[in-house]
Amino acid sequence: MAQTLLHLFVLLTALISSAVSDPLSDNFLQCLSNNSNVTTTDFVFSQNDTEYSPILESTIRNLRFSTPTTPKPLALIIPLKYSHVQSAILCSKQLKFQIRIRSGGHDSEGLSYTSSYESSFVVLDLRELRSITIESGQNTAWVETGATLGELYYWVSKESQNLGFPAGICPTVGVGGHISGGGYGNMMRKYGLAADNVIDARIVDANGRILDRKSMGEDLFWAIRGGGGGSFGVVVAWKTIEEGGSSLFNKWQYISHNVSRDLFMRVIIKPALNESGNRTIEVKFSSMFLGNVDKLMETVTDGFPELGLQEKDCSEMSWIETVLYFDDYTVRRSIDVLKERNSVPKSYGIGKSDYVKEPIPEEKLEEIWKWCLEGDMPVLVLEPLGGKMHEIDDTRIAYPFRKGYLYNLHYVEKWEDYSTESFEKGINWMRKMYENMTPYVAKNPRATYVNYRDLELGENDNTDNTSYLNAMKWGSKYFGDNFKRLAMVKGVVDPDNFFFFEQSIPPLIMCEEKSGIGSC
Repeated sequence: MAQTLLHLFVLLTALISSAVSDPLSDNFLQCLSNNSNVTTTDFVFSQNDTEYSPILESTIRNLRFSTPTTPKPLALIIPLKYSHVQSAILCSKQLKFQIRIRSGGHDSEGLSYTSSYESSFVVLDLRELRSITIESGQNTAWVETGATLGELYYWVSKESQNLGFPAGICPTVGVGGHISGGGYGNMMRKYGLAADNVIDARIVDANGRILDRKSMGEDLFWAIRGGGGGSFGVVVAWKTIEEGGSSLFNKWQYISHNVSRDLFMRVIIKPALNESGNRTIEVKFSSMFLGNVDKLMETVTDGFPELGLQEKDCSEMSWIETVLYFDDYTVRRSIDVLKERNSVPKSYGIGKSDYVKEPIPEEKLEEIWKWCLEGDMPVLVLEPLGGKMHEIDDTRIAYPFRKGYLYNLHYVEKWEDYSTESFEKGINWMRKMYENMTPYVAKNPRATYVNYRDLELGENDNTDNTSYLNAMKWGSKYFGDNFKRLAMVKGVVDPDNFFFFEQSIPPLIMCEEKSGIGSC
């Protein structure tokens, strides 16, 4: 399958939420109206509006953060143009509201639409900033941050069957959050992360200015690619480049990062019923090969003959067809489903992640499978690195986990009902599983992927929201040695820490007249 890589330009925006008194709400709405020169009823929805709840709940993916006790935003702002984003930032700053930014709503801790603090907040929902302009003659595209991956894939395929873009497999994930955290995908061993293929962006900063790569400078451009969303400003658009059983798992650990970069072999581990009706562990290899079946058979036969792959197990398809195939909710459907923002069923759940640098000993795997069977609906997803991922320097963008890392491990547990017992059981299983895996995963720091955000790693203190040392306990796990540079960039572009949330990057300001860390 020949594909050309598309380089994207992405536009990002932000989100604010909170519950405050009516006078504050009125002041905020008046400020927005004064700054936007249009009636706010076109793009602002307060808690008194009938549209408020349906809009708020429409893209909440994890029902654990959609309960009667979940803090709600003061208002939902759905900008129709960039000036609305500018107004939202300036008015929030003036009235000291926190702002939350939502692109697709997949934040694993719900930080794009709720808050664990008592401060007033608003949500900036970027769903209407979703234009996609393909420049096929240059193999580039401008993509606004409110677009979903499915929408991006759909319009790329409509422009040309020979274009593709290396990003994630879930069509309803928002472009903004996905790229901000790096952006895993089935083609990353061939082309790198989604963020590795971004060549420009437009961001609205804490002063309401719209900046592109040239005007923002290379430090900020570096930080927004892999540094996590919401800390530096509201990205409203990106510009990208487009490109065209236990023993088996044990072998996979040794070869998945070393085989041809055209082959991506993902592993999904979960409980299943065997022929006797007993609960056991299913190990599923889900793969994509950038080439034809004959070349795939040759590659697998040489590198992984134990898999027993046969031609009848394979299907040749175009890149856009692989997007449908890898998502459980779009397989065997028309590509038109990629334009739907709410095609994924909702559930309650919790997730964590790790990176693995050394293969887990085969004799320990049976014990790990037993831990998995203790959960109700657990899924372990393992995605191999290597290839292009090992060639890119770990300081090229803010995402750091490159050479030396074999694969990423994503733990997921879900449950179906809203009850204290189900919540506690699911969360306790996850904590135990995470603790049990400590000996087998990366250490110093125990690395984790920022797009699988985990508040149990630590949070910023709302009473001391500029503490770099406090943030190190989680920041080093997400960003390794790049965390210090991210904090220094933050100290330049947002020294007052306006873009603040539970795990936002704190500003680090280095002073010549003082030693140590602090403000000048």
